[in-house]
Amino acid sequence: MMAQMKYAVLLRGVNVAGNRKVAMADLRRVLESLGHGEVSTYLQSGNAVVSTEKSNAGRLERRIEKALASELSVDTRVLVRTHPELTALIDGNPFPAALAEPKFLHVVFLGDNPTPAAVATMDPTAYAPDEIEFGDRAAYVRYAGGQGRSKLTPAAWNRLGVVWTARNWNTVEALARLTAA
Repeated sequence: MMAQMKYAVLLRGVNVAGNRKVAMADLRRVLESLGHGEVSTYLQSGNAVVSTEKSNAGRLERRIEKALASELSVDTRVLVRTHPELTALIDGNPFPAALAEPKFLHVVFLGDNPTPAAVATMDPTAYAPDEIEFGDRAAYVRYAGGQGRSKLTPAAWNRLGVVWTARNWNTVEALARLTAA
């Protein structure tokens, strides 16, 4: 028997402003129907944790996407991260001073590392006073006045040419705790 691995499952753009509604009970049911164990959800914004023997993250993402589409008629992208990936992300935070007000610190999870040319389209000076730093398949964002006032709109992130979904720092830390084996 293969060892179980825990993953954080991040659904993109569900339950935001009334769009693509997914009840967390339905999400848990779909994930359990795929054979995942220890299924739990966090908040109402498309975060879950599962245990599985599957070790190919890309296949796991596609399998969950297909199940959401067929069982819930929800067309959304899914990103998964392991506990070591989440802890590396937390340890790599380039804005430690932002932890004094973590509601202003977010992580934009990326499906792949964007090309250097795509990253160059995100000139940090264009978004000042907000700050951006790129990590491994992620971008860290420190919002100076809150996300609602930022020039870092979905259109800006879409220019990267990769799947993305954002979570606030408190959610990132909670998912790291929940994926700890």
